[in-house]
Amino acid sequence: MPIYVNREGGLHHDHGQHFALTCPACGVFSHMSPTAVPAFEELSRHKPPETGLVFRCDNCNAPVFLRFPVKAYTEDHVELSSNFAEVERPKEHFDFTYLPEELEALFREALECYSMNALNAFASMCRRTAQFVFRDLGETGKIRIFEQCNEIRILAEVEGTTFNTVRRVLFDTDAVKEGMPAVTPVEAGVLLEFMRDILYESYVRKGRLQQAMMMRRYVAEQADPPGSTDCLRRNGSDG
Repeated sequence: MPIYVNREGGLHHDHGQHFALTCPACGVFSHMSPTAVPAFEELSRHKPPETGLVFRCDNCNAPVFLRFPVKAYTEDHVELSSNFAEVERPKEHFDFTYLPEELEALFREALECYSMNALNAFASMCRRTAQFVFRDLGETGKIRIFEQCNEIRILAEVEGTTFNTVRRVLFDTDAVKEGMPAVTPVEAGVLLEFMRDILYESYVRKGRLQQAMMMRRYVAEQADPPGSTDCLRRNGSDG
């Protein structure tokens, strides 16, 4: 998909009216219209390795900022790479209802880092989140989560290099010499899904099941309270 800025300052790309993204402001997958394109003369004079463009979300009219690497400078246009970076990502959501307060604060901050494209800060917050979970659930819980991560790797067919990065972030907390691995955008996205699954299985699923069981018990007791005629009749027939 060739993308370029021409001499007139116009932006050309093959997707045209079909260029769409998930808007970080409204969260809707919407068409994006360019509103601020760098001047051809300025780009040609300074020849930066990358440049920024501003688009308008057609759903909510909010500005959306994208960063494009420059592929080539020619006499009549500046070609941009199609591998752009979103300066601000859409907000990530999670059901925090059943998480302990400290764990909720850690993972909320991790999601904020991810949304701001601070991927290595996101990885660091994921490690802190995992460390809390391991302390909270104990060694047995840590072993169970490690087995869960292997299951995720198999089910999602995560390739070896990416899984190794996720494993090092979450489990190699004693590897002082190697330190935290730097994460790529792809690895950060995979790490996010691992964290979602870990927290869901360890806290959210358990909390929802316990709440559902309590509700079932409450409804049953209200429908047939102890001492009621039906209850006494059944107890009498059992005797």
